[in-house]
Amino acid sequence: FCAWFLLVACLGSLFSTTPAVVTFFLEEGAHWHQLRIREEGILHIYAAKGMREYTLAAAERMRELRRLDAKEHRGKTPLLVAVSARQPAIVYDLILTGADVNAVDDKGRSALHLAATYGYAQIIQVGTQRHLAQTEGRKKELHYQSGEVLSCINLLVQMGASIYSRDVKSNKTVLHYTVQDGNISLLKYFLELNAFMSEDFVNSKAHGNTALHMAAALHQDKNQEEIIKLLLDHGADPSIRNLDNDQAIHMAPSGKAGDRHLLKKARVPSAFVTCRRNTRS
Repeated sequence: FCAWFLLVACLGSLFSTTPAVVTFFLEEGAHWHQLRIREEGILHIYAAKGMREYTLAAAERMRELRRLDAKEHRGKTPLLVAVSARQPAIVYDLILTGADVNAVDDKGRSALHLAATYGYAQIIQVGTQRHLAQTEGRKKELHYQSGEVLSCINLLVQMGASIYSRDVKSNKTVLHYTVQDGNISLLKYFLELNAFMSEDFVNSKAHGNTALHMAAALHQDKNQEEIIKLLLDHGADPSIRNLDNDQAIHMAPSGKAGDRHLLKKARVPSAFVTCRRNTRS
């Protein structure tokens, strides 16, 4: 109780303390994971604010208490909070500390789902857009962030995060989220991970729409044609219909002849499918 009282009394200056103080409170028996600020635990707050040393100190102790994957009011673990807050360094630390890479929030979204949703794609895309009017320093910073984020996602996968998991609300996989965001880098990454493994992955449906349906509906995205081509090359089936009985070609705007031509031409078996058949035979 004394440790708990002391913790609350020092809350006003908590963020100016040292990681050693954080560890001290925990070792003295304070139920850190039960403290809520707007119903969020301190570890979650440190992760969201990018306070790396403090997060690591608290995470190591929480691991000992078997509370490293404790959830806040939206069902997010500290790892999911760090992903949502675009804190790749902290994501890295939490994974190495032992955080569950397949934990999901109340909507069934995993760390990979959130990585394709909460701005990671923007970091990667901006970091690779050399035509933007940016200072050299800014370009270097964005390229560094891009590499850090991709390394973080790669670590998630290496530690067992599944690219095939679906969220509860919409049944989306990381492929659907990546296509919706128009992210070429992540799309290539996930498609290459799936090569020769699951034909259903690229043609899985979310609210009746495949990733190809979603790609065809990206009317304002400059990467639309490349995204459609990538999906087709990896086995996307343009003949699949959604709940409105529409094929992907029906989702493409009439003014984009290139995209419609790709989808019409795709009725010929793709290289991915042909290669699979040759491998089986």
